[in-house]
Amino acid sequence: MIRHDHPLAQEPEDLARLFNERANAGDVEGLVALYEPEAVLAAGAVVAEGHEAIRRFYTDLLARKSEFPSVETLPAIRNGALAMTFARSPNGVLSVETARRQEGGGWRWVIDQLKIKPLMPEGQGTGTR
Repeated sequence: MIRHDHPLAQEPEDLARLFNERANAGDVEGLVALYEPEAVLAAGAVVAEGHEAIRRFYTDLLARKSEFPSVETLPAIRNGALAMTFARSPNGVLSVETARRQEGGGWRWVIDQLKIKPLMPEGQGTGTR
């Protein structure tokens, strides 16, 4: 069921939880609501700028993927109205975002870098021992 009321995150660390809830519900508009209107989302070679491009990105992603595992939310680093947020998925992949406190309260992402893969220890994943 898609929700049409999309409350803002009360703390920057809430953004990852809201992402997970909305993604697993198939709520594209709820995902878009986590971002400022001119936000930038980067996932590999794909860069989406602004709500329309972010909406297209998540519409495509949700059409291909139906389950998003819970992530470990790491403490945000704050500086006034800005915060860096971090989430680690069970496979070790990180996402790193910049969030901004909104004028009316709550937080939204401004920059979102998805899927930063962890470095493999030397010799692992290269076919060598």
